[in-house]
Amino acid sequence: MAEGFKLGSKRNRQRFQSTSLEMMPRRKRKPDTTSVNEQTVPSTAVHSYFHERLPSEVLQYIFSFLRERDLVSISQTCRRFNQIASTEKLWKDLFQRVYEMESPFVPPSPENCHCPSMHVEDGLSWKTNFSMMYGCSHVYPKLASLPPTHPLRAEAPAVKYYSTVTEAVEDAPPCGRILVHPGVYNESFVLDRPLSLIGAGPERVLLVSTTQTVIEVTPHVKHVQVSNMEIKFDAPDDTPNLRQYCIDIPHGSQPILHNCHFTNTSFCGSCIYAHGDDAYPLVTNCTVANANNVGIFVDDHAKGRFEDNDIHNNKLAGVWIKNFASPIFTRNVVHHGRDVGFFIFQDGRGVLDSNDIHSNRIAGIEIKNEANPIIRRCSIHHGSTGGVYVHDRGRGQFIENRIFANTYAGVWITSESNPTLKDNEIFSGLQGGVYFFGGGRGILENNDIHSNTLAGVQIRTGSDPIIKNNQIHHGLHGGIYVHDNGRGLIEGNEIHSNALAGVWITTGSQPTLRHNRIHSGKQVGIYFYDNGRGVLEENDIYNHSFSGIQIRTGSNPTIRKNKIFGGKNGGVLIYNSGEGVLEENDIYGNALAGVWIKTDSNPILRRNNIYNGKEGGVCIFNNGRGVLEDNDIFNNKLTGVLISSNSQPVLSHNRIFGGKAAGIEVTNGGGGVIKDNEVFDNDYDGICLATGVSPILQGNTEYNNRQTLDDAVQRGKCLYSISGDNSFPMHDFYRCLTCSQNESGVICISCIKQCHKDHNVQFVRHDRFFCDCGAGALKCDCNLTGYKAFSSPKVNGLGSTGPAAIQTVQVQQHQGESSSSQQQQIQQPSLAPHAHQIIDTSTS
Repeated sequence: MAEGFKLGSKRNRQRFQSTSLEMMPRRKRKPDTTSVNEQTVPSTAVHSYFHERLPSEVLQYIFSFLRERDLVSISQTCRRFNQIASTEKLWKDLFQRVYEMESPFVPPSPENCHCPSMHVEDGLSWKTNFSMMYGCSHVYPKLASLPPTHPLRAEAPAVKYYSTVTEAVEDAPPCGRILVHPGVYNESFVLDRPLSLIGAGPERVLLVSTTQTVIEVTPHVKHVQVSNMEIKFDAPDDTPNLRQYCIDIPHGSQPILHNCHFTNTSFCGSCIYAHGDDAYPLVTNCTVANANNVGIFVDDHAKGRFEDNDIHNNKLAGVWIKNFASPIFTRNVVHHGRDVGFFIFQDGRGVLDSNDIHSNRIAGIEIKNEANPIIRRCSIHHGSTGGVYVHDRGRGQFIENRIFANTYAGVWITSESNPTLKDNEIFSGLQGGVYFFGGGRGILENNDIHSNTLAGVQIRTGSDPIIKNNQIHHGLHGGIYVHDNGRGLIEGNEIHSNALAGVWITTGSQPTLRHNRIHSGKQVGIYFYDNGRGVLEENDIYNHSFSGIQIRTGSNPTIRKNKIFGGKNGGVLIYNSGEGVLEENDIYGNALAGVWIKTDSNPILRRNNIYNGKEGGVCIFNNGRGVLEDNDIFNNKLTGVLISSNSQPVLSHNRIFGGKAAGIEVTNGGGGVIKDNEVFDNDYDGICLATGVSPILQGNTEYNNRQTLDDAVQRGKCLYSISGDNSFPMHDFYRCLTCSQNESGVICISCIKQCHKDHNVQFVRHDRFFCDCGAGALKCDCNLTGYKAFSSPKVNGLGSTGPAAIQTVQVQQHQGESSSSQQQQIQQPSLAPHAHQIIDTSTS
């Protein structure tokens, strides 16, 4: 009990004060026989010094040797002595010496039954508290055996001494107070009336039983208090399965348990058992530890308040809550359980508020079988398995908790469970943040999920949660991982700064992503692979180190009305038989191409705006296919649509304009159907076909394209002066056998005429290239650009038709609830391959 108290009601205060006045003797005044005309006898010098000049500290020291009766008497002699004899320190020292109690007594009353935080400084003095305790019964075997006249016995006749607690309980009147002095008491008893049972003194007060529940409270008994003692049920070794308890609290009873230590060695019982309608214990500042079964068991519609307790090292759960029980746990520390901290099941309810739940072997909190508690402002951390485990149709509301540093997932949700997690911080998990599997559902809203080793949120095996308005960021793996037929609505989240993909969707999964901001990932924004499905709608996907979206290996998502921009290696990459429908997206401002389609991929692009690319608009190569219909592809720095290396797409009714190179280029065996497109206002030309290609061209309209290359040739300019080494204009190119005996080095017609005049030259073909002569990569000087021979190491190479190689980067992908990892590939276009990268040299 906290030091100090406040008496509950004014009526109780008056009752206890009147009792104290009756118990303590009053100073008897002599009749006043002095005449009014009679002169007062002058005080002696000693009397004057003692009353007026002796320092108060000295008087207080003298008074400290007095007993309570003498202090009361001397306080009635004069005003000064009254003040000194009423000093709080005197009465506090006397209280602790006489009653062997460090803390004052709080009497049970309706006003304070659910509010134990009462202090002396709130208005009730140590002196008044002493008088309240004056009529207590004392369980003190040492003094109980002595005769009442013995000096060690208290002077007041109201004080009774007993050898056992059972005797004192049986003899106590209603609302009586029993002080149990230090010792070990092997007994059990029933509390069937309002009583206060208080352990006295700083030494151990132990109540222990080996056969029956130690304290059994009768139903409907209120205003029972047990405090400042250790209570233990110690099951015999030959009968360890006795279903007995330290204290049994049935329906309608409302005991107060304060500053007690509970232990139960039975394999079937619990330390505290509250059960039945209107059972409402108040348990404060207690320790519930080392139970061989359960620490606290609240059952069958029971309620109660449990505040500031230390619950630890219990074999099963620290706390069980079941069968519509609805207790309130506040500011408890629940830790180092050998199973779980809280187990709430079979329609259990309740509120867990501001608890510290940590270092439990399985989970900090487990919820199942329609249980539906409220967990708020708790710290749930360092679980040896997980933080929270909700399964078998469990529910619950988790609000403003901190869930962190758990060995596996911070929160596990499975088997049709449907909890709500709102405004939590879930972070630094040694594996994942929140893990849905086995048909788990639930709502994640406004949570901050970050810095987890694997995915911030994982959804798998038919799970279908709602993930809404969360921050999911700085994951050491990915942001959200949806796999094995996972579903879910992922809406309004900010997913950013994750080490791998912001969102992974794979193996038949079909989530819906809507209105999210997915950005600043260290690799990909959204990654579809191995038959991933789903809908992406009205998301902002931007500023990723690789591409914004990747689609591969049979994946077929619907991507609609998104903004995809700022990708460092492209906007959308579709490869390895990827599919998908891209409709009405804005794809802009990406490095390399806005959309890449390659290696037997076959997507549909319809009504998209693909613009302001830092290089090309759409690049289709390595047997890429697909349908591009009714798109606006404009203002890209290189070719609007490039078709290369045996690709066969269908381009229909697109508008391709404003590009800084050609509108459409077909090269290197590319083909397909190009019909009914408008191609206009491009710098190099409209539709450019390399030697040997034969796409089907029908009904296209080309106008206002500027023929920049032909104009440069007519003026005798080297085409390198127009293209530099980052652009590949399509024109006739040659080889100079005089300057280069191998197949490297290609030359534009202007340099053939000016720089290689009278050399042995050979026409190669009409195709995409930049001029190696103008770049200074051959052994003769370029007379048109001024570059000296071999001043640049860049050699275009015969048949090289594009700026990009494909790098294949290996990344670890989390798989399965066992937290195993497997290698998955994320392919990215790159201008400059690095060591250990696999290079695809057939790119365009």
